[in-house]
Amino acid sequence: MKIASLAVALAVAAFPVLTHAQAAPATQNVKADEQIILKQVMTDKRAVYAQNLQLTDAESRAFWPIYDEYEGKAKKLNDEFLALVDDYAAKFGAMTDADATAMLKQKMQIEKDREVLKQTYTKKVAKVLPPVKALRYAQIETRLDNMIRRDVYGLIPLAQ
Repeated sequence: MKIASLAVALAVAAFPVLTHAQAAPATQNVKADEQIILKQVMTDKRAVYAQNLQLTDAESRAFWPIYDEYEGKAKKLNDEFLALVDDYAAKFGAMTDADATAMLKQKMQIEKDREVLKQTYTKKVAKVLPPVKALRYAQIETRLDNMIRRDVYGLIPLAQ
């Protein structure tokens, strides 16, 4: 399945960026590289959905606008997360309790917002696709989310 290759591509692409961010946290701005990685992931993710959902023309006309709207809103959350990672990298090794408290609060809010967004758009997808395809969409979304989070969070060192 193409999902596994997406996870490997993400890990390979993200590893040099985040490893370098750890080595020079105060001086390295990784935003450009992060955006390249996210663009590739989004392209691959779309292909995974197209391949696995096998939508009819009518289903495609209904599904893709919802998917694009969802991804646009998810991108805002991804940008918030990447900004948090940049802040974390900049403060790595010299983080204060106040920094850690603020970052934890922001991390938890991003996760909450992401789950609300996912629930909202899964319901919208379920209204326009047959039940089996809607369930398949939800399963793919969960698998991709879990793989991406595992790979990204696995590259970020624990707070010191």
